[in-house]
Amino acid sequence: MTLAAEGPNAEQIRYWNETIGPRWIEQEAMLDAQIEPLGLAAIERARISAGEHVVDVGCGCGQTTLQLAERVGPEGAVLGIDVSARMLGRARERAKALANVRFENADAQTHRFGERFDLVFSRFGVMFFADPVAAFANLHGALRPGGRLAFVCWQAIDRNPWLLVPLRALAGIVELPAPPPPGAPGPFAFADPERVRGILGRAGFAGVELAPLEGELAIGAGGDLERAVGFAMQMGPASALLRDAGPALQERAREAIRAALAPLVTPTGVRAESAAWAVTARSGARG
Repeated sequence: MTLAAEGPNAEQIRYWNETIGPRWIEQEAMLDAQIEPLGLAAIERARISAGEHVVDVGCGCGQTTLQLAERVGPEGAVLGIDVSARMLGRARERAKALANVRFENADAQTHRFGERFDLVFSRFGVMFFADPVAAFANLHGALRPGGRLAFVCWQAIDRNPWLLVPLRALAGIVELPAPPPPGAPGPFAFADPERVRGILGRAGFAGVELAPLEGELAIGAGGDLERAVGFAMQMGPASALLRDAGPALQERAREAIRAALAPLVTPTGVRAESAAWAVTARSGARG
């Protein structure tokens, strides 16, 4: 059953099905290679044991779901959920040989989970809720006593030049948007550690910890300059500003982004600094 674009996250459901989801599928291999190390770092901090049951929130095309399934083994199970039916179609293709994996097209903020899990996990999939306290309270309710939470989210955009440099290159070509209100749903909604602690505490979690994951990220997953430019034109904040641009404006933008990224070329690809948080917590007392 396909999730209807309704409820508190209707806008996000439409966006991930109609706009960004198809692009993500096209860029799947590149995106997987680019952010895999950050997801694996969060998985390591989750301290998964064989036989555990895990829910992968915002699982997208399924890379992290497969990695989690490998760790829980045949005695365990992983449920991947996402609002994008199209991305889940790709995830099901990738996991068709695995008996310990299944997927649901569902909104984690409102979904009624019919089972309990040892771990709630997410790689960049929990920053888009209209009401994050309600969403995490719902996920907290899906945990067994003593269950755990582990996810990775971006720090502020000014700590992520790999996204900021292409965006700033468009100044003077298109009108740059005003920064969103602090905490607005989006990639950088959880940049503030104190906000994250507050949300998770109100949702019922305890022992919240944030570990910085900082270092260089290969734009376009280690490809050449043209591949990095193509990635910036298709994904991220810069691409959102060019969605309705005509061919002439697209070409101007491409040249500007190419010039901005050229100084970042290295023997191992176009590289820029990135910064994320690996967040862990445990199930607190239930009300």
